[in-house]
Amino acid sequence: MNNLSILIVDDEKNITDLLKDILEDEGFQVDTAHSLKEVRDKLKINDYEIIFLDVWLPDGEGTDIIQTIKNSNPITKIIMISGHANIPIAVKALKEGAFDFLEKPISTDSILAVIEKATKEIKKEVEYRFLKEKELKNFQIIGNSEPINELKRQIEKVAKTNAWVMIFGENGTGKELVARSIHYLSDRSEKPFVDINCAAIPDDLLESELFGYEKGAFSGAVNKKLGKLEIADGGTLFLDEVADMSLSSQAKLLRVLEEQEFSRLGSNQKIKVDIRVISATNKNLDKEVEEGRFRQDLAFRLSVVPLHVPPLRERGGDIILLAEYFLEKSCMENKMEKVEITEEVKEALLKYSWPGNVRELKNLMERLCIFAVDGRITLNDLPPYIIKNRPVRSRFEIGIKPLKQAREEAEKEVIKQALKQYGRNLKEIAKVLDVDLSSLYRKIKQYNLEE
Repeated sequence: MNNLSILIVDDEKNITDLLKDILEDEGFQVDTAHSLKEVRDKLKINDYEIIFLDVWLPDGEGTDIIQTIKNSNPITKIIMISGHANIPIAVKALKEGAFDFLEKPISTDSILAVIEKATKEIKKEVEYRFLKEKELKNFQIIGNSEPINELKRQIEKVAKTNAWVMIFGENGTGKELVARSIHYLSDRSEKPFVDINCAAIPDDLLESELFGYEKGAFSGAVNKKLGKLEIADGGTLFLDEVADMSLSSQAKLLRVLEEQEFSRLGSNQKIKVDIRVISATNKNLDKEVEEGRFRQDLAFRLSVVPLHVPPLRERGGDIILLAEYFLEKSCMENKMEKVEITEEVKEALLKYSWPGNVRELKNLMERLCIFAVDGRITLNDLPPYIIKNRPVRSRFEIGIKPLKQAREEAEKEVIKQALKQYGRNLKEIAKVLDVDLSSLYRKIKQYNLEE
């Protein structure tokens, strides 16, 4: 990286000239300044990867401008230089954000060594920023409808805080995507995002998942295991489907969240954590509290900032935007030619009510990408229930009969259609139908729907 741009700041011109000659001979682009004012003026028109900054300048201390430099370009590495260096000055400079500290007279070897060290750090930061931007793109919320634009505004606002968030929305609307967006836009983005599906973990295993355990804590605990809380330290803990937790688990969780302190199973040692909690549910939490299935104090604690994710049917033109996005992404991932959606198909997609929301649309587009003919998706490619605008859940007539029989017939038909629509992806079907996998397996067997 000999194309690095370097600024040398010192009130002694002979020093800046000498350093400039040495570094230009090494192939670097070098500029000089002799006061804080000159530095400020140059920062308005130039970016520097490395700045050698004298501690004492005619119009102030070099440390006074460190924050200005970092605000101008966060990856800039500042190396303080001084002829009367002492430990307090060095400590202050490093606390302010300086990368290193050199004493005068400075040898060529020490200059080149510190540049090499700074260059490695710059490369790491540039790569990290690139990966972070790429990661953010994976969690971008697609859509320009007013409900989604309002949600984006709320996300941007709440992400800058440490407030705990409760995300409400139907299954398949993208609640986890919202949670991840908040995390990656926050100051905690460099720390872990740890998710736990409260509905998928049996009550007797939830404690070990959250708190972890020591070797020998119970039968089968052959090694120590860190819990989700400990792993999430400094970052974000996402409690998905939090309203499905049992009351006993809620009580334990509330105590830990209030104290930010817990012990692994099989240990009395307290572990302190700093976590931000984001929760999500597809249920009406007020109703859950009213009917005694969810603790009111925990609901208050988790719902400092409530966010509502709109269902797909309320997002208008976003349906086509999302369909084209998922289609293009699926074609790229499967190394297939680009596929287009005909106007008739767009019209049918807009009229459909999307009971499975964004998740249902995503799965449909992936399937259509694979089976499209001649690079086009026509009405013939769509499932009949979309063309007729009849969602899966209303494609049968129940009639007047005993309620138990009616319930079973309705349940069987819904599961049957879901198996057909989602290609027997049981994990996905369980999410859409809002049941756990074990219950779904049992129902499939009960209704003889194995194949």
